[in-house]
Amino acid sequence: MIAKKMEGLVNNNSAIRAMFEEGKRLAAIYGPENVYDFSLGNPNVPAPEALNQAIIDVINTVETTKIHGYMSNAGFEEVRKAVADSLNKRFDTNFTEANIIMTVGAAGGLNSILKALINPGDEVLTFAPYFLEYRAYVSNYDGVLVEVEPDTTTFQPNVEAFEKKITANTKAVIINNPNNPTGVVYSEETIKKIAAVMEAKQKEYGHDIYLISDEPYRELAYDGVFVPYLTKYYTNTIVGYSFSKSLSLPGDRIGYLVIPSEMEDYKNIFAAASIATRVLGFVNAPSLMQLAVARCLEEKTDIEAYNRNRELLYGSLKEYGFECIKPEGAFYLFVKTPMADEKVFIEAAKKHNILVVPGSSFACPGYVRLAYCVSYDTIKNSLPAFKELAEELGMCK
Repeated sequence: MIAKKMEGLVNNNSAIRAMFEEGKRLAAIYGPENVYDFSLGNPNVPAPEALNQAIIDVINTVETTKIHGYMSNAGFEEVRKAVADSLNKRFDTNFTEANIIMTVGAAGGLNSILKALINPGDEVLTFAPYFLEYRAYVSNYDGVLVEVEPDTTTFQPNVEAFEKKITANTKAVIINNPNNPTGVVYSEETIKKIAAVMEAKQKEYGHDIYLISDEPYRELAYDGVFVPYLTKYYTNTIVGYSFSKSLSLPGDRIGYLVIPSEMEDYKNIFAAASIATRVLGFVNAPSLMQLAVARCLEEKTDIEAYNRNRELLYGSLKEYGFECIKPEGAFYLFVKTPMADEKVFIEAAKKHNILVVPGSSFACPGYVRLAYCVSYDTIKNSLPAFKELAEELGMCK
């Protein structure tokens, strides 16, 4: 008999993963070139060659016991220092290795910091639409995820609604910027408003409220858009980062947490998050990948490949009559469906071998998410199918 907490997860497994599996099924029938799978945020751009070379260099130059052995739960000190130095150079911050915990991707980092902070019944706020796993992560520690309803005109956070949702039970707020699933970048003005609300609420309720910034898409921003670094706007900020998207390493599970010294109760929070890394079973971030990414902190993904995909897909769908906001970051397009029930649209799209993810998975029904981190040819070849779908649904202008 499985645990009660797992029953719901088993019965309602991730729509993203389900659509990914459906894509494999359809590809076996029609051929992969005739299936247009926009379900999974799995980078199509290869990892930089410098990263591959760094792995080889580490293997050839570092003693085997270090490459494959344990270290501090927070990670190798020299790797943490390299990360801190890189952040200081880029964002004019003052971090040291004592502010960095290497993690098993952003997901491992989020779980570690939530484990460190959340008591049963504590509320964690996040802005819809949001990455669907946040609910499971908060539930892991018997916290309560509270959704702030979206402003669907801009998909910037609804700050007025946010202010009303904060209660005496609020312990943390999760922000994902650039955002999955919308591709929207939260502006500096928005961030300042959120920070002001949180400062006021901390004083009102007499306890700390932590801002957790989930930033795996930070490097994927287009047209020179500015992505604010949140530790500069709110003292009790923790940043979670992953190299999954910036270096195309989703399967290698490597990232870090930034816990600034200026935070209230910094020493205990840093210690608790380090211990949480151990007691959650991660023990430490993968040793080989720590040593490799430390040599590649100035490397960048080929964002122009994603931008080319973005321009073609967005421009074509708008031409066919689809409604969507042009994404400023990440590699997702959030498209409004012509009917209230997006699942009807998804089934219609599937008949054209187009696979997308329902907006209800992100707490925003009536939309679908398209991950355009696929090959340019996949997007180009999918356009006739999208046009046929739009004509079938009476959407073409």
